[in-house]
Amino acid sequence: MGIIAWIVFGLIAGIVAKFIMPGKDPGGMIVTSLIGIAGALVGGTISSMLGFGDVTGFDMRSMMVAVGGALLLLIAYRKLKG
Repeated sequence: MGIIAWIVFGLIAGIVAKFIMPGKDPGGMIVTSLIGIAGALVGGTISSMLGFGDVTGFDMRSMMVAVGGALLLLIAYRKLKG
């Protein structure tokens, strides 16, 4: 369930990250959703490597990790494209 959960979290995290960081993004909502998925996967990988554990279900900690990863990638994307 790990990778599928992070993809679902990523879709939600992309929307939440866009809500937290409004503004004009190159690529629109589709690119933001893809960044959310990638950010959730990155956040999940980093969190697992730091010993916070894997995703075993949909909980608030996992959502925060996914949104944090999506925000990091969204910031990096804006810096590169801006």
